[in-house]
Amino acid sequence: MIIYDSRLKKKVEFKPIDDEIVRIYVCGPTVYDDAHLGHAKSSISFDLLRRVLLNLGYRVKFVKNFTDIDDKILKKMDKSGKSLEEITNFYTNRYLDDMKALNVLRADLEPKATENLDEIIKYILALLQNNFAYKIENDGIYFDTSKDDEYLSLSGKSFDDESLARIKSSEFKKNKQDFVLWKFDEKWYESPFGKGRPGWHTECVAMIKAHLDSGNDKFSIDIHAGGADLLFPHHENEAAQCRCAENKSLAKYWMHNGFVQVDNEKMSKSLNNSFFIKDALNLVPGEALRFYLMSTHYRANFNYSIDDLKASKKRLDKIYRLKDRVNDTKKGEVNLEFKEQILSSLKDDLNSSLALSYVDSFVNLSNEFLDKNPKNRAKKGEILANLEFIKDVFGILEDESYFQFGVSKDEKEEILNLIEKRNLAKIEKNYALADEIRDVLNKKGISIMDTPNGTKWEKI
Repeated sequence: MIIYDSRLKKKVEFKPIDDEIVRIYVCGPTVYDDAHLGHAKSSISFDLLRRVLLNLGYRVKFVKNFTDIDDKILKKMDKSGKSLEEITNFYTNRYLDDMKALNVLRADLEPKATENLDEIIKYILALLQNNFAYKIENDGIYFDTSKDDEYLSLSGKSFDDESLARIKSSEFKKNKQDFVLWKFDEKWYESPFGKGRPGWHTECVAMIKAHLDSGNDKFSIDIHAGGADLLFPHHENEAAQCRCAENKSLAKYWMHNGFVQVDNEKMSKSLNNSFFIKDALNLVPGEALRFYLMSTHYRANFNYSIDDLKASKKRLDKIYRLKDRVNDTKKGEVNLEFKEQILSSLKDDLNSSLALSYVDSFVNLSNEFLDKNPKNRAKKGEILANLEFIKDVFGILEDESYFQFGVSKDEKEEILNLIEKRNLAKIEKNYALADEIRDVLNKKGISIMDTPNGTKWEKI
């Protein structure tokens, strides 16, 4: 498999640290608000990576953290009057619900910063004891970037880069790019160096060491991944701490997905266009949003628009329609040439746009064949097997009520009652009543189809 390494800024052949397992760490959300499209793009991109590796026969240990202590959370506490736990538990569950709707596989581990304070404190102590960190009275513990000869080697920035100003300044810092490891604050947690709370950049590196470390003397994990906005300063600062505390590289490979734009503007809270996942899920099923976000390469900047989202759904509709045509068939064997087309595309740095073009061709050719040979059960069995493979790799075709999207529970009960009355009318040969019920359903925007397996319905 070939992947693009953000550190080397080129494609490289992926070779895991050992043959037993691939260790992947993806930076998760800071849980102070609902998840937005940037979270969706990152989660779906690296969920696809995980699924591809599993299909290639690798074992994968996948970890995604939750940042549940942070300045943004504290501001939310002040504004809302709610506790840290109330806010973070609420938004953690909301995030997990969104990920479930997008068919993102749950991580093997989901560590939280507040549940790993001992590990974070140990990591900071190691940096202090080895003179890689220093204390500023009434402020916090800071990492001394001048002690790391390779600082900025991940992002490729220079020390003159204005973006270094993203790292909050203190007039007492030794270097402008130094960053806080522990913020002194009497409201929070005990530590050997004073009460306070951890800095964001230390949380992830400490949790990687605690939960995912390979034991290898060169690399802690195989792949560290996240959004392009995390490359600097977050990932740069993580990597620096690992080099100094553990004398090795944090990750063998670094992968980053592109930015999400909304109607050609960079998605940003300050621009008030940080489109939430929940908003998109009011428009289309979760799988349609997933399919849309997979339709372009994970490293490309993605321009979200509602018109494009709805057009992409129609593309997914066609795959579901094909599934409906063969669902009454016993599954056969996947077509090996088709499987190879898909996996070869995805093995080239997750080229999902090419892979999905092969899916489109497969759907079109399958429909053409079935139009001419509707009773060919062997071919239908192969088509069903191919669709199962698509489901497994791309995380789609799992929604049994896909074409019933937007219908409430009460409405579904009413529809099923009408269908039952219609079926009874047909048994009694009261075809006028059966037609009348069909008309009632049509006026409600519901289309019904009589099949050998019973009456199916969907929203028009």
